[in-house]
Amino acid sequence: MVAGDDDGWGERAVCRAADPEELFVEGAAQNRAKAVCSGCPVRTECLAHALDQRIEHGVWGGMTDRERRALLRRRPTVTSWRNLLEAARREHDRAAGAADGPGWKAAG
Repeated sequence: MVAGDDDGWGERAVCRAADPEELFVEGAAQNRAKAVCSGCPVRTECLAHALDQRIEHGVWGGMTDRERRALLRRRPTVTSWRNLLEAARREHDRAAGAADGPGWKAAG
């Protein structure tokens, strides 16, 4: 479990079964580490935690430390990445539901 994880999302993270040394690597090995994150049910929570806590090392939520630093530089006014990412996920889910159309689930 991740320190400061007050919601328990770390308990559901795919990387719990991974060797931590595999997630805190340099260079091309980071692509393998990022692959661990694909399909993880708590990827958004993990990324928000790393951004909000300004964690400097390792792969978190599918992003390397370099990618997170670049994102933080591009969006310096964000005060809560968790709120921003959760709102974006809700909007994405809403839009995906609307794209299905009203009769899709009944006919599916």
